[in-house]
This record gives sequence, C-alpha cells and structure tokens, in this order.
Amino acid sequence: MELGSIEREIYVEARPEIVFDVVSDPEHVKQWWPDEARYEAVVGAEGEILFADPDGGKVEAITVVDVQPPTRFSFRWTHPAGEEATGANSLLVTFELVPQGAGTLVRFRETGFRERGWEAAALEAAYRDHVHGWDHFLPRLVTYATALDARS
Repeated sequence: MELGSIEREIYVEARPEIVFDVVSDPEHVKQWWPDEARYEAVVGAEGEILFADPDGGKVEAITVVDVQPPTRFSFRWTHPAGEEATGANSLLVTFELVPQGAGTLVRFRETGFRERGWEAAALEAAYRDHVHGWDHFLPRLVTYATALDARS
C-alpha cells in the first residue's frame, strides 16, 4: 500500500466560484468538514480548525499556502501549534478546481505523510485515519456545494 498521498477526484454540480468558496472560506468549510474554522483565506495566514468530540475535541493548526480563485486552494495542517508549518512537520492539502460542463471537477490531494518521519505503525495509522476522514467529509463537500449553488 502506498502511504505517500491521498488523492481523490470528485465531480460537484456547482460552479468553480462556488466550490472555491466552499473549500477556502472558513464559514463554508465548517459546514462540511470541521466543527469550527478560524483563519483567513490569504497566503501565509495561520489559524486553526476544531473537531469536536465527547472528549473535548481536537484543535489543529492550519497555514494557508496557496490561494488562486477560483482554481486552487491549499493549506498545511497537523503541525504542532506555535511552530511554522514545513514539509517536515505538516501535511499539505490541495484542492484543484477544474470547470467541467455545468459543474466542477475537484482534484483533492493530501501529501506529506512519509516526510513526517513517523515510525511505520504511526505512519500507517495516520494515513488510514486520514483516508477514512476524507472519505467521510469529501461527499459532504459535494452535497453542501451543490445545494449552495442551487440557492444562488
């Protein structure tokens, strides 16, 4: 099993401008992914996302890396709070948005698992956890963006 990256292509029946907002604007992001999102969608902005759970939740640092409306948004996350996000201490998530018909093809990619320097068991556990998470959350992105575009 390749544990270097997670890649998905999904089609969204929504315009690229709408999908870009859905993957980049914290107010939209928290509708399909974390329970709370606090950051600015500008290159270099640092912030955090929060996943609530019965044990109190988990806060993850986030640093915006690339913002090219309406075609690309990327960020680094999972790095220790207070540390600068680098290729050695964080994962890189990229959303590439390609107009397709009346909608948008989303090319999703999360990389950096091997670069973290985790032991094999920790690498595999983190990778599987993220695969499971994205398989849960990306369909929610599709549903939310489609509904948002239908309302506009």
